[in-house]
Amino acid sequence: MGEFDFIADCLAPLAGPQGLGLLDDAALYTPAAGRDLVLTKDTMVEGVHFPSGHWGADTAEKLLRVNLSDLAAKGATPRGYLLSLSLPEGFDMKWGKAFALGLKAMQDEFGFSLWGGDTTSTPGPLTVSATLIGSVPSGRMVTRSGAKPGDSVFVSGSVGDAVLGLDVALNRKISAASGEALWAWENAYYRPQPRLDLRHLLRAHASAALDVSDGLIADAGHLAKASGNGLSINVDDVPLRAATRLWLAAQVDRKAALSRLLTGGDDYEILFTASDENTVVAAAKDAGVSVTVIGKVTDGQGVTCTGRDGTVWTFDRPGYRHFRTIAPRQPRP
Repeated sequence: MGEFDFIADCLAPLAGPQGLGLLDDAALYTPAAGRDLVLTKDTMVEGVHFPSGHWGADTAEKLLRVNLSDLAAKGATPRGYLLSLSLPEGFDMKWGKAFALGLKAMQDEFGFSLWGGDTTSTPGPLTVSATLIGSVPSGRMVTRSGAKPGDSVFVSGSVGDAVLGLDVALNRKISAASGEALWAWENAYYRPQPRLDLRHLLRAHASAALDVSDGLIADAGHLAKASGNGLSINVDDVPLRAATRLWLAAQVDRKAALSRLLTGGDDYEILFTASDENTVVAAAKDAGVSVTVIGKVTDGQGVTCTGRDGTVWTFDRPGYRHFRTIAPRQPRP
């Protein structure tokens, strides 16, 4: 399959009017009056962000879902996206059509379209990247930096499902798992649910927000740093799916197992702060999304984690990191 065949047969049918039929070098979009643009970009590499050989619809869906999650955390509505693909040898029309079906499923579900992008070949693994464009009413984007001491800390949905879903995807044996649980965990890994239904709540009530991608504890640290305050989190209040609680109860080392759930990442839930707990919980219920209070914003710095018994928790690795500390290169003699 040639590059232009792939674009014409698989991608051009996904293009919105802003994409000009994918026949031009750029897209054209005029935002509505009184709206700000919100842009986000994520890249996924085969063997790092998804298992090797998964070149089809599930990877396409996850690529767009994780970007939609970023827009949701900013209170934005998706409008379109730019797609960049580095395709390895062996990526043929069968895979291309499956990938395009995954993109189409997301476009149909969330109401946005392809505007353009780029395709290249690579001797390395499949690498896919999307830049999503969303919009919010002017001045209403929710940043990471507005949390204030006294605010409550909330998280949507449940945490830890995706790290168990990765075990399923890699065919690792998981104890205390029913068939239904295995499906739910795998679905959480491949098809995280972007919490776009919370965008109105976030714009109205949240002082700060981000999505949980690197791990709950790590991303709590990102929010605390951006806001210049501390966060106090009760690890026993973090919401877990019923099947995940059963898995946790079956583990010999409960603390190590819970730490893995809190730091594994790929949850794509929304972590946010707000001042009025009752109003937020009621608004979330109206939106059809569960939210749970897991802590408070405090004076100070960083994230302090405790259990209900008052035990202080520390984490060797609060979340996923792409880069480790690299020694500086020695100057040439």
